[in-house]
Amino acid sequence: MAPGSEPMSAVDAAWLRMEHRTNLMLITSVMTFTEGIDFNRLKAVIEDRVLYYDRFRQRVVESRLPFGRPRWEDDEHFNLGAHLFHSALPAPGGKAELERMVSSLMSTPLDYTKPLWQFHVIDNCMGGSAVVAKLHHCIADGIALVKVMLGITDPSADANDVYRPMPERTRASAPNTWLPEVLGSAVGSAVKLTESVADQAREALEDPSRAAQLARGGASVAEALTKLLTMPPDPDTVFRGRLGTAKRAAWSEILPLQAVRSHSKRVGATINDVLLTGVCGALRRYVQIRGGLTAGLNIRAVVPVNLRPEDEEGTLGNRFGLVYLSLPVGIADVGERLAELKRRMDEIKGSTEAVVAYAILGALGMATPEVESMAVSLLGNKATAVMTNVPGPRGTIYLAGSPLTSMMFWVPQSGRLGLGVSILSYAGQVRLGVATDCGLVPDPGTIVDAFQDEMEAMLG
Repeated sequence: MAPGSEPMSAVDAAWLRMEHRTNLMLITSVMTFTEGIDFNRLKAVIEDRVLYYDRFRQRVVESRLPFGRPRWEDDEHFNLGAHLFHSALPAPGGKAELERMVSSLMSTPLDYTKPLWQFHVIDNCMGGSAVVAKLHHCIADGIALVKVMLGITDPSADANDVYRPMPERTRASAPNTWLPEVLGSAVGSAVKLTESVADQAREALEDPSRAAQLARGGASVAEALTKLLTMPPDPDTVFRGRLGTAKRAAWSEILPLQAVRSHSKRVGATINDVLLTGVCGALRRYVQIRGGLTAGLNIRAVVPVNLRPEDEEGTLGNRFGLVYLSLPVGIADVGERLAELKRRMDEIKGSTEAVVAYAILGALGMATPEVESMAVSLLGNKATAVMTNVPGPRGTIYLAGSPLTSMMFWVPQSGRLGLGVSILSYAGQVRLGVATDCGLVPDPGTIVDAFQDEMEAMLG
């Protein structure tokens, strides 16, 4: 094996091999700033804090063996200029122009001859700048990459940009930064498994074959596997169909997080329950706008569940499982819809579905392309959307000295799905982001507008 080379984990390889020209495995984020970004200062921050990780200086090399896994190999010709770009929006440089730019970047594959990431600094953006990042899912999962993105920020405008000189050989985990102080327990408060399920997850993380032993020895895991394999296909709606290469992104205006929190306490639900109820209402409205039937309609969303052990916080790689949440889109009354969604969410929180899904992903990473393609199609037929909810910093943060106004991200729609929904909170605000396949849903802004109407009606 060449110096600076190591095999890719089976799960990371699964996300690499799920890439398709109509369904890129990209995590895309956008940060906006009311003032311009100092490009050279940002470049220095990226050199110090992003290139700190080996993965961002390594390219993917496929194995020549029939069942061999790809490996990470140092890019001897690495050039930051091939990953950091500077451009500007056309006039008038508003939100609509930025959404079109993000949509174009989201639809464009990365260059596989280089490390799989890019940063785009975009000027003339609503009076300031935006920074759009494209990161391949094989590098890490959404939780880890959100930490990478937040790790390039500072708690104040005059913070020191540089942590330390670049070491000769870096680690795979994050440097000791201010980030834990700002995030607090935010990321930790994302959906977690019960303690007993988390213990099983750690065993599966160390050895994916352990999941099979757990299935033989534990009824809960076996039941989860049976449920997944026997789950019927999701119903046909406007959100499902043959995918194209063009994707489209849109995001909402801000909602005050405190208003959502107050309502969740009044109705005895979580903030996530309330927001997803608004999402269900928005999808219901969109189906009706397109002339579809909503009576009794339920569509499934694939929801990532964090399985990363506490002692691996700050490391890269993919450490999450997936659960299928059935969304009660067919319920018209918002109160009944919230109660039913909460019941379904509570039911899956204590299940072992995420552990089983993680083991399946590991198996896919070691399978032949033919088996992998069948499995991806099988899993994709069982859902309509991918949905994520990540809590961000509670206070204002800064990038290269500029205060961050807003942020949004999207994870890829794995399994050949055409709809992605993301919820992100930041500095007392919460936003919804929607990413769609243009051939299926050419106007994701309509879903975003419907969500805002649903939330306004719900919060009063």
